[in-house]
Amino acid sequence: MAAQTVASASTDSAFGPASALSCRECGERFPLEALFACEACFGPLEVAYDLPSGDPETLRKRIESGPNNIWRYAPLLPVPADVASKPNLNPGFTKLVKADNLARELGVTGGLHIKDDSGNPTHSFKDRVVAIALEAARTFGLTTLSCSSTGNLAGAVGAAAARAGFRSCVFIPHDLEEGKVVMAAVYGGELVGIEGTYDDVNRFCSELIGDPIGEGWGFVNVNLRPYYGEGSKTLAYEICEQLGWRLPDNIVIPIASGSQLTKIDKGLRELIELGLVEEKPYRVYGAQAEGCSPVSTAFKAGHDVVRPQKPNTIAKSLAIGNPADGPYVLDIARRTGGAVEDVTDEQVVDAIKLLARTEGIFAETAGGVTVGVLRKLIETGQLDPAGETVVLNTGDGLKTLDAVAPTSRPTATIRPSLDAFRAAGLAG
Repeated sequence: MAAQTVASASTDSAFGPASALSCRECGERFPLEALFACEACFGPLEVAYDLPSGDPETLRKRIESGPNNIWRYAPLLPVPADVASKPNLNPGFTKLVKADNLARELGVTGGLHIKDDSGNPTHSFKDRVVAIALEAARTFGLTTLSCSSTGNLAGAVGAAAARAGFRSCVFIPHDLEEGKVVMAAVYGGELVGIEGTYDDVNRFCSELIGDPIGEGWGFVNVNLRPYYGEGSKTLAYEICEQLGWRLPDNIVIPIASGSQLTKIDKGLRELIELGLVEEKPYRVYGAQAEGCSPVSTAFKAGHDVVRPQKPNTIAKSLAIGNPADGPYVLDIARRTGGAVEDVTDEQVVDAIKLLARTEGIFAETAGGVTVGVLRKLIETGQLDPAGETVVLNTGDGLKTLDAVAPTSRPTATIRPSLDAFRAAGLAG
């Protein structure tokens, strides 16, 4: 789709160190506006920067003295310097959990960490990307926040809009998990179910944005997508800072559109460029559910083109059959020596329960995908368990209860007596 301009920024300072939008295909540069596609080749646009120069130690101390949320990294993001003072959900700086119990279970000897983003305000990593998109919408004078969503993004947009005083109108597939529907609706914005898959929802939103009805609307993952995507870089920043300013050897990331994986890689490369971490090889692994695995299928076949698939998986937050960043994910996995792998729905459920049993973390289905893929990567020899490894959990299991409810029931139901407790074999 051709790019659409809604408005331009009033001042360069509104976007901090960002200098332009750059086409990821042909390199053409554009002003910092509400654009999402290159007018020359229709390739996707991303934010380009004039990153801070000078002593890395000074920048490191500046970051460490910042707030305990993503705004500590404001010098590296397309946001104004005073962003922390504006009404926002202030997500980020979630826990990096040292997962020794899970490591023993899987045979990881080099150290295993779970980056648990269920601790964000609406319990998913989507709060990060929406926070950046919201600041762009504010700068452009937009009045309505919108999105196409597989669930988590709908809740994040609804909450962020409520906090910032925006109207919200978000669009979801009609058959999402009930927990995600309720969480998206509770913030008081408009929630619209579309009969079809996420890809059908996304196509509808692309039509709406070109219609006069969409005037003044900021679709966080369409016309604001270049800014939105930058929020995922903060995961890379936090992981490295929480590891003591060093790169992990391996990182396992779920794939929906693929944007999160590509932007985490971008963040890691920026940290190297800035001298904030010592350069060394790292491997990026993508994780998909077998029932929606277009990128994994392409990777295994050695293809550069990702063929769309019709999703059929319990991991609905990852159920994007035509992922926009799929080809870039392939490039990153191959460049870093990583891989893209997939697991069955049964393996997803097993992995959710394994993570809960070993580390006390209740992941949504996307987290089950990453943990399940980690186990498969180790078993197939694709990931070296002697390397320090980080696995992402991007959401809260309370949103996807249906996945584990059938096999997560009371151990026993007894009369309120010690004799009954003993008779049930529970006395130890």
